[in-house]
Parts: sequence; structure tokens; C-alpha cells
Amino acid sequence: MPRSIGRRSFGVALVGILWPWFALAGSKTPESAVPVKATLPKKHGPIIIHERHGSNTTSHNWSGYTVTGVNDSVSDVKGSWIVPAIQGDCSTQNQYASFWVGIDGYNSNTVEQIGTDSDCQNGSPTYYAWYEFYPHFAYNIPLAIKPGDVVSAEVNYSGGKFTVAITDRRTGQTWSTTQKAPNAKRSSAEWIIEAPYSGGILPLANFGTVAFGQHYTNVPLTCDATIGPTSGPVGSAAFAASLVEITMVASDGTTVMSQSSALSKDATGFTDKWVSAGQ
Repeated sequence: MPRSIGRRSFGVALVGILWPWFALAGSKTPESAVPVKATLPKKHGPIIIHERHGSNTTSHNWSGYTVTGVNDSVSDVKGSWIVPAIQGDCSTQNQYASFWVGIDGYNSNTVEQIGTDSDCQNGSPTYYAWYEFYPHFAYNIPLAIKPGDVVSAEVNYSGGKFTVAITDRRTGQTWSTTQKAPNAKRSSAEWIIEAPYSGGILPLANFGTVAFGQHYTNVPLTCDATIGPTSGPVGSAAFAASLVEITMVASDGTTVMSQSSALSKDATGFTDKWVSAGQ
């Protein structure tokens, strides 16, 4: 049931995408990524903030965690998660839930990101991988994503270009692409659950609970990031001052849609729980 949000602060840190030249299993295949707009004209945009309270933020489209830095300070972010299964009846309406790692979007107008979706589309659960260099459209990635799959992903900046990569550890398939994003500020890194946008924020699909990070996935060194001269895993004291927990709330500002947990005891992961469709 919808509930009102409580405020929490964490003294630990957390700490990660592209556009049209592609490589799947080592081969360049420009035709292999299909614009998501071919099936759904949705975008995964910057955060829409409701309120900020120190290290806690409420948002109408994001939940999860971000770490922030000065412009041009973020060069790498990694993450892993377990693809959640859609819960309950999918027949009443189309609903969407996106899970991604990325750079930018918290204090800037671009987002370089890669992730997966667990949706209700046309009455059926639908699972797929995608990437997006917002404000460009998202593109589907040709991986056979299934609920329960462990996925790892990375966004890396080097030599004036971003490389986004994703691996499905069930199948062993890996996909990546490298592209320029000249307007990127590189001022934040994120691990996000999102209600995407298409003419408004879309209803959040009931994904149950999603688990991010090594504590839950057994994938080492994820989630982690490199910000300025410092790099480290989730929970690194180096990122404590810039760690922000994000809770997704509906348009009324109080009904929770998606709520993140505190970090795991070993500070290498977190979970996020669906609460309501919201919009």
C-alpha cells in the first residue's frame, strides 16, 4: 500500500552507456540495436526532484543512489543487479520499471546509461536490455534477458568518449558500444530504479524487490565508481560526503512508489522495493 516517506541518512558511500556503433560477442553490428521508440516512445531522463533534504532526495521518476562530484570528475561507474520478475496481474494497463547504471542526470541535462527493463506490455511481462544517451532515444540491446538473470554493466569515459557495456551472466553474452557525448558534464554516478517518461511519467510496474551490488549478485567490485582522484566500491568512506539516497514518490509528493534500503552490512549493495504504481 502507498505510505508516507520517512527521512534517513547514511554515513557510507555508494558508488555505473551509449549510441550507435555496436559490438555483440566481438562483432560490430550496427543493425543489432533497435530504437526503443519503434515499440514505445519512452525516455530515461534526468531526475525530476520533489525535495532535497541533505543526503536524502525524493524524486518523481528515480529511486536508488547517486554520488556527486564537480564537473568532469566522474570517469567510470559499474553496477550489477538481479533482473526482477513482474509481480501480479499484467493485464490491466501497461506499466514500466527500468534498472540502470549511469553517469550524469542528477545535476545535469544529459544521462549516459545502460540497463534492463521489467515491464507489463500488452498484457504480458516483458524483459529486455537497452541503453540511452539522453536526450537521444533509448535503443534495445539484443540480449535474451530473463527474470532472475544476474546482469553487470559499466559506463566508462576515456579519451573524450563513453563506452557502455552490459553482460548477462546466465548466457555469457556481452554487448558494448563507444560514442561521444560532447555535452556531458560527468558530475554524478548512479544506480537507479526509474519510472520512464513518455508524455508524462509512466506507471511504475510492480517488480517486487530488486537487488543491486556484490552482496546480492556475487559479482565483485560492483557497485563502484571513479570520481576525481578517488575510486572505490559501495560503502567507500571516500564517497560518504557525496552519497545521496533517492526515494521515488508520486505527484502528491508523499505516496511512495519505490523505496531503497540502507546498504548491506558489508556495504557492497542495496535493495529497492516497489510500493505503488504512483502515477
